[in-house]
Amino acid sequence: MADRTGVYPGTFDPVTNGHMDIISRAARVVDALIVGVAINAGKGPLFSLDERVEMVSEEIKLAANTKNCRVEVRSFEGLLTNFAASCGASLIIRGLRAVTDFEYEFQMTGMNTKLNSEIETVFLMASEGEQFISSRLVKEIGSLGGDIGHFVSLRVRERMLLRFGNS
Repeated sequence: MADRTGVYPGTFDPVTNGHMDIISRAARVVDALIVGVAINAGKGPLFSLDERVEMVSEEIKLAANTKNCRVEVRSFEGLLTNFAASCGASLIIRGLRAVTDFEYEFQMTGMNTKLNSEIETVFLMASEGEQFISSRLVKEIGSLGGDIGHFVSLRVRERMLLRFGNS
């Protein structure tokens, strides 16, 4: 049987504990996981693409729950289905936090299926303690001097504090 490869895409600006929860759990259902860091200038990222790839890579190296899966980080631009196909992926992994996520993801899944019916989308519900975390809110809290230590790793927190000048 061929290895099952999944792609977990996102902007990861910054990578949060919620993202790492999904990465760790996705690593249990695939043989290889490609974490696709999207180029999305429209979202006005806090960190450059290279910084985001580096942060995700650092977090994965230190994650205990990804050891039985080949996990790598790649940047991508353009259609997710094209990226997934170029990686040899048969699955797109998406995390869901709330009903509002589902509505958006439902539409995206339908479009992706029309673009490439060979690639399935698999949804993983965020763990109970991670359901409220979003990168957008973490950035907002951090920019206002709030404690983001519950939402990101110590390493990511340090980078954010430096970026906001709150060291």
